[in-house]
Amino acid sequence: MNGVSVNLLPELPAAAAEAPFDLDDFLARARTRLLAVPDLHGDPVRGDHELTPEFRALVDALPARGAAVLVPIVARERPTVLLTLRSAHLSSHAAQIAFPGGKIDPQDDGPLGAALREAQEEVGLAPRLVTPLGYLDAYLSRTGYRIVPVVGLVQPDFGLTLNPGEVDEAFEVPLDFLMRPGNHQRESREWLGMMRTFHAMTYEKRRIWGITAGILRSLYERIYA
Repeated sequence: MNGVSVNLLPELPAAAAEAPFDLDDFLARARTRLLAVPDLHGDPVRGDHELTPEFRALVDALPARGAAVLVPIVARERPTVLLTLRSAHLSSHAAQIAFPGGKIDPQDDGPLGAALREAQEEVGLAPRLVTPLGYLDAYLSRTGYRIVPVVGLVQPDFGLTLNPGEVDEAFEVPLDFLMRPGNHQRESREWLGMMRTFHAMTYEKRRIWGITAGILRSLYERIYA
């Protein structure tokens, strides 16, 4: 892809932009605003096709595949989001910032089981340290994956053991940075002869874009907007 153009997203009302972003406030909002059960069959309104409608026809021609990611909110006084840098040697999405996650296997206990299993396999996060809070709307990727984001509260005394075949690094980004709309951008690039538009956020030298940024935007809109 080339020919980058960047646009800030429209500002939302000041009340949304000035939320306190402390842990108690986040948990209070999560209890009432997250989905109590995952949306496994409805037509996903969230996804790569939101900003690039041309993707939808391409996705509909692909077999549907279920996937799940863990959106790990670390229970610090100033909450953070745990993210990973995917291995540079992977065949897809190499060296991109992501949530722990992957395909839902038949033996998994639905999206929650898949998200917890993948987090343990990728970064060694023990499931006992994760308290599920709820679900975000399913996110449809341009590759045909229907991704269910599982929001979980992670105890801050966790220890990690990275799987070098999948993850090069794990790091935390302050929740208040990710949930402020002034830090949200839309970028457009040419891809396969069409202009692809996607969400993006840059924290220090970390560039978060694509599906991960789209799910973070979905979290913001459900919890704070």
